[in-house]
Amino acid sequence: MKPEKRLIPATSTLWREIKRHRAIYLLLLIPMVYFIVFKYIPIWNGQIAFKKFMPRQGVVGSPWIGFANFSEFFNSFYFWELLRNTLMYSVGKLLISVPLSIILAINLYECRLPFLRKTVQTLTYLPHFLSWVIMYGILLVLLAPGDGLINDIIKFFGGRGIDFLTNVRTFPWVVLFSDAWKEMGWGAIIFIAALMGVDPTLFEAAMVEGANSWQRVRYITMPSIQPVIILVVLLRLGKILSVGFNQMYMLYSPSVYSVGDIIDTWVFRGLQEGKFALATAVGLFKGVMGLVLVIISNRMAKRISGSSLY
Repeated sequence: MKPEKRLIPATSTLWREIKRHRAIYLLLLIPMVYFIVFKYIPIWNGQIAFKKFMPRQGVVGSPWIGFANFSEFFNSFYFWELLRNTLMYSVGKLLISVPLSIILAINLYECRLPFLRKTVQTLTYLPHFLSWVIMYGILLVLLAPGDGLINDIIKFFGGRGIDFLTNVRTFPWVVLFSDAWKEMGWGAIIFIAALMGVDPTLFEAAMVEGANSWQRVRYITMPSIQPVIILVVLLRLGKILSVGFNQMYMLYSPSVYSVGDIIDTWVFRGLQEGKFALATAVGLFKGVMGLVLVIISNRMAKRISGSSLY
């Protein structure tokens, strides 16, 4: 007779594996605590979006008012203006920053001079690590109407100085291109990593066949990194209503509220007035809209190109 196999409980096996790889689980503990404290616990507090929040009564004790906070936001006099500005900057940053990051990544990958490549990488990555307070100071030096560098050049050629930061026509462009300047180098990292995974023999074969640089980029580079481009665009669409509060708060002023006021800055002014429930309702609205856009765009990308996030 064959000896009977002894069954080991699944819990014992799991515990043994955890003890064996305890160092990895200890490393995992830090991000888990972060997500629990800052991502999952706030979900419970998200119910104040449907309540008339009273700090003394707490989250549970505050009375329910249904969708009144959402109605207040949707019926606000500034709602359509806020939504227009938010979408304008979000879509604009997507259309400017992502292509510029791709172009920078391709140029760095194709560069055959190590010193030049490292120098450009450093200069383009550095702005990402600077706060918008510092960036505002730099922009002020460049764009100040009186003695800014750009206006000095304009005046040198006989033009008139432009107040870039308080002009409703120029302010949106300052926002879009300052964001591209700050984040272009950092955004190129993921595309450079994708390019490093492309089989170099493809480029060698194309060069043997007589393909020039543009043809290699068009027929090898771009198709090879297409899944990464789609992934980046889908992730950006999930935050389509989050333009960047820090940037807008530093750059805008009452003179450009008509083109500079976004949902985040409007909510911040509401928080200053103690409207915590309204701010939560707006945050929930942004999250739901981002989720819907990711699902729709993911299905469209899968149908068109065959690549998707999930």
